[in-house]
Amino acid sequence: MIVGIPKEIKADEYRVGLRPVGAHLLCEDGHDVLIERDAGRGSGFTDADYTTAGATIIDSADELWAKAELIVKVKEPQPVEVGRMRPGQTVFTYFHFAASRELTEACLTTGATAVAYETLADSKGQLPLLTPMSEVAGRMSIQQGAKFLERPMMGRGILLAGVPGVEPADVLVLGGGVVGANAARVAAGLGANVVIMDINLDRLRHLDDIMPANVTTIYSDPHAIDHYLRQSDLVIGAVLVPGGRAPQLVRRDQLKHMHDGSVIVDVCIDQGGCIETSKPTTHKEPTYVIDGVVHYCVTNMPGAVGRTSTQALCNATLPYARDLARLGVEQFIQRSSGHASALNMRDGKITNPAVAEVFPDLPHS
Repeated sequence: MIVGIPKEIKADEYRVGLRPVGAHLLCEDGHDVLIERDAGRGSGFTDADYTTAGATIIDSADELWAKAELIVKVKEPQPVEVGRMRPGQTVFTYFHFAASRELTEACLTTGATAVAYETLADSKGQLPLLTPMSEVAGRMSIQQGAKFLERPMMGRGILLAGVPGVEPADVLVLGGGVVGANAARVAAGLGANVVIMDINLDRLRHLDDIMPANVTTIYSDPHAIDHYLRQSDLVIGAVLVPGGRAPQLVRRDQLKHMHDGSVIVDVCIDQGGCIETSKPTTHKEPTYVIDGVVHYCVTNMPGAVGRTSTQALCNATLPYARDLARLGVEQFIQRSSGHASALNMRDGKITNPAVAEVFPDLPHS
């Protein structure tokens, strides 16, 4: 099979869909690997690294997309990339269709097959290709939140850790999954007072067992959210509905009860966000202010740490990419129900139930 790795073109995206070792292994498997020139530069990999591994460097994105039967990338196809997709081609990447009707409709018209990282499940029902980037984003959310709490960044002027004689910041984490747990652990490590909320009592019990003493677990309901919002300096949105749109847990009218200069980092913005006032932002313009509350809603947070993120992501995606190249889509989805759940779109129809539920009027099977 001809496997193509394009250069990511989303704003400030520095990851790449395949490391040189992945190119080496795919070539050993008997496939032809095409890499767009400079695709790996943002992650610290040179074209020479890929050619040494057996890949072929392609100068033109148009040529790469035209030749490749399987495209392996990182972020959802941008408009110009959607225009390059075609019937008979498989694209293996993050899609997050539920957050964008425009992207969903556009990809349907191409007739291409969409296999999504974010809905592929393992034998335990976990999401192995979402987990590594959730770990990165969860940890980054505190790093970014701490920065934007600084007064020059429009924040309250609060140090997360506090100092002797001055109380630390109050951090509220909405969601106790991978993102939330990583955010809570980093915030607690810096010395903040942390509340982490979830609706899964078993998950809360687990978090209560493993988290340090400055993390409190609270069952998530509207009254509890409203109570803790009022006292929080930093709020992390970390809820997940696999393949679906994130539920909105914070209404706009609640912002007026928050401290001026408090910060919201909505990590689930890729899935539409869990704050009513959230809207996608970029690394170049990461924040905006509504009712005195700073919103950070960058849709590709891990892209800023491309070296770390690419290594973490490719550790997880490479075995599945090799399977896709070896087996083809039909045999790949027959391996397990978790593999089948990765198939989001084929032959102009939505195939994932969670995505179809968001867009019931669009063609689905």
